[in-house]
Amino acid sequence: MKTHRLARVAEIVREVAAETILFELQDPRIKGVTVTRTEVAADLQHAKVFVSLMGTKKEQDLCMHGLRHSAGFVQAKLAARLKTRYTPVIRFVVDEGVKKSIEVTRLINEALAQSRPETEIQSADGTADEDPEEG
Repeated sequence: MKTHRLARVAEIVREVAAETILFELQDPRIKGVTVTRTEVAADLQHAKVFVSLMGTKKEQDLCMHGLRHSAGFVQAKLAARLKTRYTPVIRFVVDEGVKKSIEVTRLINEALAQSRPETEIQSADGTADEDPEEG
């Protein structure tokens, strides 16, 4: 199948899943969810919806349980939007990419904060670049 068609279908799946989760699901377990991306199989039979979850580990587990429970409802909304022979079976997957990028940013900022005091001490002292015997 052509890749541009797969990309269009994946984008529609992402849009429908995000709108449905945000506006139509009324499950109290599902909160703090962001749909980051989707992957659709070449035969359009299966779709993975990657989500980023906020909260504690227990809240994230409850949210994933609620999302798995509501996958059929999201799939029904997708079937109404897609006019294909088959509607992809939706599977929700936790996207760890956002958490990893936040952790990398934190580590970079930490390393920068540790390197800054050394350069500030040298420049504030004024003796790092000058020769004391010249005068």
